Amino acid sequence: MANLALLKRRNAPQPVTPEVRALDVAGEPQLIGASREELAGHLAAVGVPRHQIAMRVAQLWHWLYVRGVDDLSAMTNVAAPVREALAARLPVGSAEMVEDQISTDGTRKWLLRFPAKGAGRPVEVETVYIPEENRGTLCVSSQVGCTLNCTFCHTGTQRMVRNLTAGEIVEQVVFARRRLGDFVGAERAANGPLEGRMISNVVLMGMGEPLYNFDGVKAAMAVVSDGDGLSLSKRRITLSTSGVVPMISRVGDEMGVLLAISLHAVRDELRDVLVPLNRKYPLAQLMDACRNYPGLSNARRITFEYVMLKGVNDSLEDARALVELIKGIPAKINLIPFNSWPGSDYECSDWDQIEAFADIVNRAGYASPVRTPRGQDILAACGQLKSASEKMSARERRANETAAAAAAAE
Repeated sequence: MANLALLKRRNAPQPVTPEVRALDVAGEPQLIGASREELAGHLAAVGVPRHQIAMRVAQLWHWLYVRGVDDLSAMTNVAAPVREALAARLPVGSAEMVEDQISTDGTRKWLLRFPAKGAGRPVEVETVYIPEENRGTLCVSSQVGCTLNCTFCHTGTQRMVRNLTAGEIVEQVVFARRRLGDFVGAERAANGPLEGRMISNVVLMGMGEPLYNFDGVKAAMAVVSDGDGLSLSKRRITLSTSGVVPMISRVGDEMGVLLAISLHAVRDELRDVLVPLNRKYPLAQLMDACRNYPGLSNARRITFEYVMLKGVNDSLEDARALVELIKGIPAKINLIPFNSWPGSDYECSDWDQIEAFADIVNRAGYASPVRTPRGQDILAACGQLKSASEKMSARERRANETAAAAAAAE
């Protein structure tokens, strides 16, 4: 096994950051991502009579999430004066596609830019689509950057900029469905599932720690799972966390989605290095939270994600300890061959070692599929996502605020 003291020196983790509330940004409103109640408020604000509001909300919801329309003028059964008043008040959405990359294996990665919020800069995030024969999975980001500094993860090398709004999270799903022709009446893109939707599953496994943006993620998933719109079953939505223990039960109680744990080590000493959040919420606390996860059953298992790092966490002793650690928890284990990125100190485990590790877990009664790396050639694989967005300095922020105030006074 690799020298743990050397790993600690090479990957000295930053202090564990508390829940990121100061970076929540209440941006300009938009139609995509707004709740039904928020849409009703916008309609009331432009003078729609109270007795018409429920009907107009249903119309907007249908156009946004069944038809995937991105222009108010195309919403033909909404009265023209209402469309014009809404268009003057707020946009349908705000995402701008900066880059569209397609891997040799069909994986697609989009770099999306969202407008500045408050005195900040515009920000960019990456969203990844992974097509398979029987399903299509969209990997969605919840933050710009990340605070957790997991030493094997490329996103962890990008400083935290801010949380994404609920609208920005939902818009990643809407944008992807438009690009893939996954709305009613659209021409279906090639290289997707043979039947059913192009996007059948959503995983909150992109940039950021979803539970440090709990309110935004919760509001976004309520829209994504709404049966009259995007209508994605909560059993097809998976939230992955590095182990923000106090928030885990709330995911089950308030979102009802499936849970994945970014585990990667079975001993606190090693996990403290790989996933520095472990120093705040060690393995014993994390496993207790998993055992008490609301709705946990054999039909709603927890997924434990385990990236395979050569000579670090891939011994057969580690495999046996993993089985012991999760004993009694309805679970499956995703073994993830490490996806390299520029500057990383880690290597992927040898394939024979991965198979021997998986065999021990399988014989203990746990499904342990080895995740086939996808999109490596475009840095779209697990742990490779990163954008160029940077956090503004206090001086830059003050200068922007001054400029905005001056513009507003003109």
